[in-house]
Amino acid sequence: MLAVSSDAILEKGGKIVLIYRKNFPRGWALPGGHVDAGETLKEAAIREAKEETGLEIEIVNASSATGEIGVYDDPNRDPRKRMIGAVFAARAKSGSLKASTDAKEARWFSPDEALKLDLCFDHRRIIEDYIRWKTKK
Repeated sequence: MLAVSSDAILEKGGKIVLIYRKNFPRGWALPGGHVDAGETLKEAAIREAKEETGLEIEIVNASSATGEIGVYDDPNRDPRKRMIGAVFAARAKSGSLKASTDAKEARWFSPDEALKLDLCFDHRRIIEDYIRWKTKK
């Protein structure tokens, strides 16, 4: 079965938010999750970020007018099922960082620190893509 997810790279002060997942697969990940029926990819990224981190976010302009960093579709990106995911650049607007729902922990990391962690899915590749995008800016 094919599923669609939406993730956000939340940045503030040169750091990004990662969550430590409560459920399989365990490890650090970008905030995000499944897109609900009737929801756009952006709406899902904003909702998931709020649910998992407690932060209100806004999508920022990235490599496209929509703020999308990329679409990730490697058939093996999620060990649970076939998952296609859109990733958006975002900025934390308000709220306090606090792990919730699927997140056991939520913390700010520099992108370089994040790459040293045990990352889930293809989030290492996504963070590397984000670093390249930030360098080109």
